[in-house]
Amino acid sequence: MPIFDSTTTQLILWAALGYLMGSIPFGMIIARAMGLGNLRNIGSGNIGATNVLRTGNKAAAALTLLMDAAKGAAAVLLARSLAGEDAAQAAALAVFLGHCFPAWLGFKGGKGVATFLGLWLALDWRVGVCCCLTWLVAAAIWRISSLGALVAAALSTTWVVILTDGSTFILGVILTLLVYWRHSANLARIRAGTEPKIGKS
Repeated sequence: MPIFDSTTTQLILWAALGYLMGSIPFGMIIARAMGLGNLRNIGSGNIGATNVLRTGNKAAAALTLLMDAAKGAAAVLLARSLAGEDAAQAAALAVFLGHCFPAWLGFKGGKGVATFLGLWLALDWRVGVCCCLTWLVAAAIWRISSLGALVAAALSTTWVVILTDGSTFILGVILTLLVYWRHSANLARIRAGTEPKIGKS
């Protein structure tokens, strides 16, 4: 746990700001702007980069990945620079929740993988880089984006223990559990051998 230097009001403020930033549906915005249609009617209906890729537009998918990661990093960096490490962790959890459960989309958002990677890059770049590399290696081996995300999330707390003072460990456990919860349907399809491969339309 971080040292709590911020007031309760400050923590609530940064959590609220993080949630609002996280709930910006960049995938839907980019898809509409590029004439790709409504993501809710494409593929899995998810608003994240993997589903954007199913439109066949790699540039749109890459931009969605970048923007979803950027909002996670931005929430953490803003909170840290203007408040402190405790506020940064509050913002990190909130930005993830905002992406997964945006109020204006009926609390039906994305799976949070890009935002997860982005917030970790901002919280501790070493952990973030290890998570990104873990995802890339696992996704390259199995060609399944969700499996790469699950492996990266599972190992994230291992990287926290190895590389840091452990102050983000509890946050890491919570984020990992949330990633697995959001991917429960993917887990079922992985077990059944029916999970779509990367790039499958």
